[in-house]
Amino acid sequence: MAICICSHKQNVEDLKATYMSTETAFGSMYDHHIAHHLLTIYALGASPEVLQDQYDRNASYQRAPQPVDNSVVEDLHDPSKFNKYLKNERYYHDYLVFFQKEIDEKGYEEVINEYVLKGDERADDMLVRMYGGFLHPIIHLGFGVEFKQPAIVAEALAQAAAHDNWLAPLFTETEKKAKASNLPSKSLVEILDSIRADKKLSSAAHWEDDNKIRDGILVRAKDEMIEYASQWTVKPEELEEKTAEMHNAAVYFTGGAQHPPKRVKFDFYYMHCVNCSIFFSAFRKQPWISPANKVRLLEWKSRLDLTMYVSRHCPPPLLDDIIHYQPREAGQPGSTWEGIIERVLNHPDDGHASKLVRAIAHAEQISKPFDGSEKFRINGPMWLQLGNMAIDSVAGSENESSSWVRSAGFDQAWEKVEDRPRAQL
Repeated sequence: MAICICSHKQNVEDLKATYMSTETAFGSMYDHHIAHHLLTIYALGASPEVLQDQYDRNASYQRAPQPVDNSVVEDLHDPSKFNKYLKNERYYHDYLVFFQKEIDEKGYEEVINEYVLKGDERADDMLVRMYGGFLHPIIHLGFGVEFKQPAIVAEALAQAAAHDNWLAPLFTETEKKAKASNLPSKSLVEILDSIRADKKLSSAAHWEDDNKIRDGILVRAKDEMIEYASQWTVKPEELEEKTAEMHNAAVYFTGGAQHPPKRVKFDFYYMHCVNCSIFFSAFRKQPWISPANKVRLLEWKSRLDLTMYVSRHCPPPLLDDIIHYQPREAGQPGSTWEGIIERVLNHPDDGHASKLVRAIAHAEQISKPFDGSEKFRINGPMWLQLGNMAIDSVAGSENESSSWVRSAGFDQAWEKVEDRPRAQL
């Protein structure tokens, strides 16, 4: 049976008007998970009652918006002053009001093209910031674009402005190296294998690093990371296949990052790579994004995925753990895709689990035309297995923190995780 993971079953404007208020619900750049959660379960078929219940459950962490400084908003119209307030959450709401006004005047499509995709110094800087914060700004942008919500696009732009840009050397130097090479693109899974075999790079991130990309990889093995990341390139005519390859590879290294005999858990950071992937299908479908920018968005995403993989100490993806997984509700309705979705619609979290389930289901759909390709290691029955692994791994967790492991390639990440039931060993 086909699973509905689309975004337009009914009027999304009605959903937004009923369940969300930009002015009251999202007072801070960190409060956007409610919108993610509601839009995701809405796309999965949640009833109005479930939507309301999940909204009420997460409403407690909303914060009132910060007051707007109109002088700052005016400054942002001056390109020479636009950068003055970047990388500071204090000015998030000022950037938000600025981008809301820009979108009201020009439309969100033109504003994204001007401030993120234009290719000038300001836009390239904003594009780097979009990929910061473990992909949160571009995830938010993806929701805005997929669901055609100008208010969410404005939030995403403001969120990007409040993030740092220390990822810039990774993106710009990798892009320069890739353009200078005449070699054909390798597949992502080939590159993942090579990275794991490279002792210097695979051990560049240390458990004690405060930020394992910034303080680990970019300090101890920057050149190696850039070399491997530059080996994956996209041509405009390859966008459909390469989007599916990116999504398949993210599910592969995320779902396979297990640590037997410990219970199945998904890595919190890798999970964001999967959850973000679904929006590149939305970006690919937009006629107002040029083919060159679609290519660039996708290349940067996969290059950050490769870097994220290294940052958690390169755990080998264990396909056998996926293939032979014993679902908690094996043989019951809850282990079908319909059952998995029903379970995640009612799961009490901040939306990470529902985004993961939806992204895995989407990855299955866009990967099907390429089943049998060596570039696509997740295929066939593995998709349903991964859906069960995702919902089973969070079901019954005491809190959001215990639902995930953090930095799955390090033994220390698994110390407090229980062993699997004997039947799964």
